[in-house]
Amino acid sequence: MLTSHTYMIRPSELKDAAQLMELDALVWDKYTSPEPLNWRSRQQYLQHCPPGSQLIAVQGERVCGYVGFHPATGLPVNRHVYEINIAVHPHDRRCGIATALMDVMKQHALEQGIIKLRLRVLSSNPGAIAFYTQCGFVTEGRLMSEFYIAGKYVDDILMSYFIQAKGQSRRRNNNGHGTSG
Repeated sequence: MLTSHTYMIRPSELKDAAQLMELDALVWDKYTSPEPLNWRSRQQYLQHCPPGSQLIAVQGERVCGYVGFHPATGLPVNRHVYEINIAVHPHDRRCGIATALMDVMKQHALEQGIIKLRLRVLSSNPGAIAFYTQCGFVTEGRLMSEFYIAGKYVDDILMSYFIQAKGQSRRRNNNGHGTSG
């Protein structure tokens, strides 16, 4: 899919499961998630994250990061929306990998007919909020004091990005619904 001097972005494969499980255990902590993410087994992981449900950045065979995606709900009327999550190994941060993953995710979504990406981010993670904002995401909602983490109440911020093909624009009309134009 995308190649740089040091990494390539491609869909996840079965052989990546162990490294992706390790990456989840490393990056999803009390600052980035309501609770740490530790998969009980490879089988459990693969049920939630089957091959192809993530775009991963790799250096050779080493997984540097990923963006996971899945339909936001199982409802047919909501199939135009993907919920995403992104993680980059701490040693590979500030190298452009997250931005490249997000760019490839946007293109993949466009090719799949997806018009909206959505995600959730904790208010205690200002770096992630700034990154998502820089990528064009906007805040659609805020669940106040949704979690009690490490002795503090933390908001759950709902952010989204509307996909647009070149030459098209997405805008909101007065009732808050997107329109093409």
